[in-house]
Amino acid sequence: MKSVALIAAEVYEPEALLTPILKLAGDCVELAQNIRMGIVFSRGPELDVPAIEKLCVETTARNQGTICISSYVAPNTVLVLGQGGSIDLFRETMKKRFNRQIHFKKNPDRWPPIHTAIVRQKNVPDRASVMLETVPGGMKAPTIPIISCISGTESYNDYNSRQTLYDWVDHPQKLWSVIERVLATDIHTLIHVGPEPNIIPATLNRLSMNIESQLNARSISGFGLRAVSSIVQGRPWLAKYLSKNASLLRAPLLEHVILEDWLLDNAPTA
Repeated sequence: MKSVALIAAEVYEPEALLTPILKLAGDCVELAQNIRMGIVFSRGPELDVPAIEKLCVETTARNQGTICISSYVAPNTVLVLGQGGSIDLFRETMKKRFNRQIHFKKNPDRWPPIHTAIVRQKNVPDRASVMLETVPGGMKAPTIPIISCISGTESYNDYNSRQTLYDWVDHPQKLWSVIERVLATDIHTLIHVGPEPNIIPATLNRLSMNIESQLNARSISGFGLRAVSSIVQGRPWLAKYLSKNASLLRAPLLEHVILEDWLLDNAPTA
């Protein structure tokens, strides 16, 4: 998706970025054969992310497979990807070390190891970097703003897209930073490109439900939130001047479009 965004923003031509992706896709598929995803989440306080990162390092050092955080989804949720027995070893150690408000859910599907150090086992980041060094393009700023999942901000300039793409391969995604940035701008429609996009839509959906629940609360805080929400609604630009947390009140106001569903619904008739 990052490559698609840079192509759409006229930084690269399609063939320039598709060639490295296609050449390295086979290695990522091979690595995915024994990789599972775990969702670490809290029903109460924020996660102690450094403690989770430390447990990943400790688990990997026990030589049952590499496990890493692949995405920071929200203050109370991270995704981890683990090889072999590392995901189960992580889960068992987590139960003993963390309090009962911290939970772990294992996804049964296989997952590509992108956004983790696992891809380094086949030198995917360095090989991608060498290929990117000489592909045409990449020497101008995007024609439209692009929020990077690596930095969480609009950090692209007229020369750093290659480095950002390189970091994107084996660095975890800062999805929550992206969501915060989106809500702090005047964006009012999000188009989700799949197949079957789920992480960002699901995170925003949960955020919206939490906010709406609080807004409907019969309490002083509920009245205060409703007052702030009425100011933000219809004036999304004003969210930029409110506190960081207040901009989250825009979440229920966003319109979501699943691109594949929209294309099917609007397909031309024969």
